[in-house]
Amino acid sequence: MPKRLNLPDTASVATPDAEGRLFAPSAARNAEAIVALTADILEETTGRALEIASGTGQHITALAAALPDIHWQPSDIDPDRRKSIDAYAKAAALPNIAPAIALDATSPGWGAAHTGQAFICLANLLHLISEKEARILISEAAQALAPNGRLMIYGPFMRDDDLTSEGDASFHASLVAQDPEIGYKSDFDVVEWGLSAWLEYDDMVEMPANNLSIIWRKPS
Repeated sequence: MPKRLNLPDTASVATPDAEGRLFAPSAARNAEAIVALTADILEETTGRALEIASGTGQHITALAAALPDIHWQPSDIDPDRRKSIDAYAKAAALPNIAPAIALDATSPGWGAAHTGQAFICLANLLHLISEKEARILISEAAQALAPNGRLMIYGPFMRDDDLTSEGDASFHASLVAQDPEIGYKSDFDVVEWGLSAWLEYDDMVEMPANNLSIIWRKPS
């Protein structure tokens, strides 16, 4: 069995409905911006895409609806979240979403089992895992990407080691108080971790609510 991340109670809020679909207000708020950026990144792209830590399933159903030429593979470490993802996919009745798979992207070795991805994305996880786990995740994602494939990581980050809002400073402090190995990562550090995994830096995009999307490309 894959390990469960011991995430703080403040990290994620999701409530279930009668069909087993979990609803996270934060995912609903940021889905439109994430989908719009992904559509720009993947313009004229076809093939397979992997979402790491798909959570409730709100993001991947929105992505699959907007990008029908991509075959989307959701994943999550938590079986309850995988049930929610599959419930969203069933309700959406989209042919380009595969059943959710169990994947602990913070463990070494998974990249070789998921090669050939045109796109890998991750939202709102990096601040909830350690630096060591984050670097493993990025290096394994780099291995899983096809040539010219892109990796996009979305979420809250420090800007050059600084927390730039009171809300971010408070949330970061609450995370570190519960586990000193987790918390916000600095944007430039994360860019360097991708470069260390032999990815090419592509872009860094400011997103709503003081979030960032960091994007790399795998060389051809």
